[in-house]
Amino acid sequence: MYDCLIIGGGIAGLQAAIQLGRYQHRVLVIDADDGRSKICRSYHNILGYPDGVSGQHLREMGREHSKKMGVEFVIDRVIGAGRSEEGFTLETEKGTVYRSRRLLFATGIVDRIPDFPEIMPCLGNSVYVCPDCDGYEVKDKKTIVMGAGNTGANMALTLSYWTKDLVFVNHERKPVDRELLEKLEAKQINYLEETIEKVKAIGADFNGVILKGGEQIEGQRGFIAYGGNEVKSQIARQLGVELHQNNHILVDPRTKMTNVENVWAAGDVVAHSEQVTIAMGDGSQAGIWIHKTLLKDRQD
Repeated sequence: MYDCLIIGGGIAGLQAAIQLGRYQHRVLVIDADDGRSKICRSYHNILGYPDGVSGQHLREMGREHSKKMGVEFVIDRVIGAGRSEEGFTLETEKGTVYRSRRLLFATGIVDRIPDFPEIMPCLGNSVYVCPDCDGYEVKDKKTIVMGAGNTGANMALTLSYWTKDLVFVNHERKPVDRELLEKLEAKQINYLEETIEKVKAIGADFNGVILKGGEQIEGQRGFIAYGGNEVKSQIARQLGVELHQNNHILVDPRTKMTNVENVWAAGDVVAHSEQVTIAMGDGSQAGIWIHKTLLKDRQD
């Protein structure tokens, strides 16, 4: 019986684990080891890392820190959740059942990234997904938005704040609203409704794309905007956790507890801006309030 099970070993889950470990609670982090922080090669908007830091480095540091506090880790995937007399049970893909008094969902989201192997080393270095995190990185640089329909068009318009040299390649050829097409034209954003055959990159440096017809579009930076990201809230739904219409988990803004007593959520799975720094804050806040409820149980 654990005091708290944390589903997800990304930034929010690790920050919560550190906080709860410092309270000397018995904590287990169940991590599928495939979160978005694992694939980001460099974050540039985090205090203390002006030259950037990789998600993998933050994860390694977080695990090391947590383990020093006695937190346990297992690489597995949760496939089911239920209630027990003392709290909750989780069933994993490997067939293990874990029990705990408290539960924290830090399951995050999965970005829909196109299947071009050249993109992966570029993520966070020269190809990005979040304009709030990395719009600054394309300042005055020729930028290619690789995307689909209205999602891609809106991304291109958002990035016009940072650069006037923009190309939106509607790779999936999904419809774009006339109003958005007019805005793209007004901003002099080059719009191409073409399939991308290959991404051009040398290591972490994005250089452009080759279209199916053979045309090459040169670029210094890339942005991905396909829409349809998966919010990993399916297991939370099994417990009756209330979700926003976009499947993000709704929480109390102060405590980060969901509508289900003793179940919390933190990080990108929660309905708010998807930011590493916010995930850290969420994790810490959730950990504090989980501790408060465990302490109250002991006092009662």
